[in-house]
Amino acid sequence: ANSRLQQEYVPSAHLSAACTCLAWAPPGGRPPPSKDGPQRKKRKSEVAEADRQLDILAIGTAVGSILLYSTVKGELQSKLDGGHDNKVNCVRWHQDNCCLYSCSDDKHIVEWNTQTCKVKCKWKGDNSSVTSLCISPDGKMLLSAGRVIKLWDLETKEVYRHFTGHATAVSSLMFTTVKPMNENKPFDGITGLYFLSGATHDRLLSVWYIRSDRKEKNAVMSFTVTDEPTFIDLTVSEVKEEPVKLAVVCRDGQLHLFEHILNGYCKKPLTSNCTIQIATPGDDGDSTPKPVPILAAAFCSDKQSLLLVYGNLLQPIIEKVSLNTTESHVCLIRDIQKVLSLKTDVAVTKVKTPVVNSDTKVLVPGVPGHSTAVKTPSLEKEKKKNKRKPGGTEESIEERLGALDIDVSKVKAPGGLPQTDSFAVLLVQGLESNDAEILNRVLNTRKEHVIKNTVARMPIHAVIPLLHELTKRLQGNPYSASLMVRWLKSVFTLHASYLSTLPDLIPQLGMLYQLMESRVKTLQKLSRLHGRLFILVTQVAASEAVQDAAEVNQTAKLVYEDESSEEEGSDDEMMADKDSDENWEEDEEKEEQPDEQDMTVEKEINGDSDLDPENESEEE
Repeated sequence: ANSRLQQEYVPSAHLSAACTCLAWAPPGGRPPPSKDGPQRKKRKSEVAEADRQLDILAIGTAVGSILLYSTVKGELQSKLDGGHDNKVNCVRWHQDNCCLYSCSDDKHIVEWNTQTCKVKCKWKGDNSSVTSLCISPDGKMLLSAGRVIKLWDLETKEVYRHFTGHATAVSSLMFTTVKPMNENKPFDGITGLYFLSGATHDRLLSVWYIRSDRKEKNAVMSFTVTDEPTFIDLTVSEVKEEPVKLAVVCRDGQLHLFEHILNGYCKKPLTSNCTIQIATPGDDGDSTPKPVPILAAAFCSDKQSLLLVYGNLLQPIIEKVSLNTTESHVCLIRDIQKVLSLKTDVAVTKVKTPVVNSDTKVLVPGVPGHSTAVKTPSLEKEKKKNKRKPGGTEESIEERLGALDIDVSKVKAPGGLPQTDSFAVLLVQGLESNDAEILNRVLNTRKEHVIKNTVARMPIHAVIPLLHELTKRLQGNPYSASLMVRWLKSVFTLHASYLSTLPDLIPQLGMLYQLMESRVKTLQKLSRLHGRLFILVTQVAASEAVQDAAEVNQTAKLVYEDESSEEEGSDDEMMADKDSDENWEEDEEKEEQPDEQDMTVEKEINGDSDLDPENESEEE
């Protein structure tokens, strides 16, 4: 009634398993309470109230599990696991309440028992993912759709009828009639009923007729809208002459109302009886009215008025509007800013500004822990002093700047590097004017501390433009990408809290995520390849080094020998050469042998090995 948020539930695994679809359990026979609490008899009034109140909400998730949440208790009642291994696209409760149907991207339809939290039955619904379900009014048949629409008999789990369906994934299915228009024939619960289907990226809503034979598979009529339908509500026609009223909210934020008696085939697509849009008033400074998107619409129980939900998804405004379909186009003027700003102003007034003392240290925004003393009192005193001494010399600008606590050396050097303050200013200027030269100058900085300080000192409104600029540059050559990553790191670490408050953060950063994913996808393979190549290259280099090495000269550079033994040996040899007397030679050989043995022993002890006899004579 007052557009206030009544309850908020965030599943514990909401990041890894996002909620994809939900459905209220029919009011009345709620699943029995858990046995742990003491049983208490309910008063009659309580029983009646419980029958009317909606309580259990089935929530399908992106990982295939289904959560059952009790809004009355405000807690998770149970979790249905083991049915699907992919994203749940649609959940529908059966009329008998403890039975729930779900369909998923894994091509299957599952029938659950919500009391035991077990799978009752699971069967393949389509060759591609099943995106939508709808249970017939008598509860004996089930419509399922991926692109082709199938009507299943729930007892046998067999296909009863096929319909051609849509070219894209069907997003909504609903029955528009409860009884057949032709009342002469006996009614079997399904033949003669009409149902409606809508699909993603399809601007036509199709109406299908369930015949007694299997011949006709095409739609009997269609409704045309301006954009893809995002939300559909209808009043079911219960009497023959009663028209079906249809409210379709499109992606472009318009609402189309149709009113039509379903009576057989109609060739042309039907256009809307009335289109409703909402816009802001074009006054107080902003002369152009802006459209306000309608998010959802539903018929009230009297079928004559409509509940509209419009504004933004975080703080939607709900309003009851009575239907006046004489005009074909209605534009409602709503000042959405005033409604929202009233709520925020109340919160703002609670903030009090602290009284600043002269001894206090004021923290400057930017680098945490960076403080500057407040020097205003001393300045005033100095001014007074100056006034008192008319004859005294005036202070130089340098001294005054000193009093203002500004580092003079920074101001003096005009040719030096610009400070981080001016970097932040330059960056904002470059982003606003889209000046490539300025941006190149700032973004090609390599110094970590400069990047950090610049990002810390830049104003909040420039964060998203900077992210877009970085994303654009990341698509360039890998060298510039490596520089941009440093900036990205600083932006995400310093401005994470601001970024997390943005409602449209996911589309803003989608491109960036895809870029990173595509870059990182090959990292593992590349690092493996790098490892293998590294081993190969080092082995090749090692083998080449072995071949290139100059062969080591095995001859001794220097041989040291004892003089006395050397001389004796050489004398003996000479004499042996000269003398030809045999006896003399024999005696000499006997003497020579022990002598040579002594020499070799001596050399071995000294560590000299006589490798080359030629060298010996050279040395001599």
